[in-house]
Amino acid sequence: MCLIVYASLYPFAHWRNQGISPLTFLTAPLPRYWTGFDVAVNLAGYAPLGFLLALAALRSGRTRWAVSVALLIAALLSLVMETLQSYLPSRVPSNVDLVLNALGAWLGACSAWLLEKAGALDRWSRVRQRWFVRDARGGLVLLALWPVALLFPASVPLGLGQVIERLELSLADALADTPFLEWLPVRDIELQPLVPGVEVICVALGALIPCLLGYCVIRTLAQRVVLLVAVLAAGIALTALSAALSYGPEHAWAWLDLPVQVGLVMGGVLALMLLPVPRRACAALLLLGLSIHLSLLNQAPASPYFAETLQTWEQGRFVRFNGLAQWLGWLWPYAALMYVLVRLSSRKAAEAAESKIGA
Repeated sequence: MCLIVYASLYPFAHWRNQGISPLTFLTAPLPRYWTGFDVAVNLAGYAPLGFLLALAALRSGRTRWAVSVALLIAALLSLVMETLQSYLPSRVPSNVDLVLNALGAWLGACSAWLLEKAGALDRWSRVRQRWFVRDARGGLVLLALWPVALLFPASVPLGLGQVIERLELSLADALADTPFLEWLPVRDIELQPLVPGVEVICVALGALIPCLLGYCVIRTLAQRVVLLVAVLAAGIALTALSAALSYGPEHAWAWLDLPVQVGLVMGGVLALMLLPVPRRACAALLLLGLSIHLSLLNQAPASPYFAETLQTWEQGRFVRFNGLAQWLGWLWPYAALMYVLVRLSSRKAAEAAESKIGA
């Protein structure tokens, strides 16, 4: 739902009142021009929502009303989004979009219902129980979002979370011409580019962190090996895709220089060495790795060439989803950090409660 709201109302700026009812689009004539891409996007955008809503209803025992409830919620959401688009100059509300969104949600809900009837969801539940611990939900969400976060170009390959310099500039712009600008700290020494040795460490930790995150929720050693291979393959492939989208297909592998190669090998070796480590120790090591990784990355500035690449992304790369990858690239490590802290603290609380009960 958050993704749909983001995609529907981006860039959230220049709101205005046209002086007409925001529901006028419902009775407007059908558009004279449309493309297959527009139809596919509207169908595909709401299909996952319908699927997940129906799945939630099916898992809650509401089998009879699962598809109807999913369709109703998705249609109401689409109606609200199209209505709000009436106040955005860069968006055009459409009754055709409303119908296609509802149809996409219905198709997704029917897919969930059919999969449930075929027993596929039960089989997935058994696979999940065999592979992952019971409280693996947050870790699985973070692992699924990690490849998407890599699509946003990073100044260091696999280096997510480099936000301090940008945050300082944004705060300075926001506080310009106010007395609060003097409250911002001023550095005595400017940020210095990463030396190759530090870049190696950042790349190695960037590859190791998702592996450790997976180790926290995966049950067996053999399954950890599968995760390790999948993480390294996804990291390399998505970084190459990001480079191809940013600089052109001919530069897809330009980032894979000697320090990066050494860092990838080092990250893979460390992940192999940590395969037998218990889950609680993996969480502690993940916390340490995230702290070092973020500290090193945020002590380095972004190069002017890289800053120009970011401007290209922010001005339209991936249409309206570029900002999503950008925010994921910035916030994913901090979300993982919070997840590990909560996981460790909840385990400590559970162990303390068990010890009291035993006493």
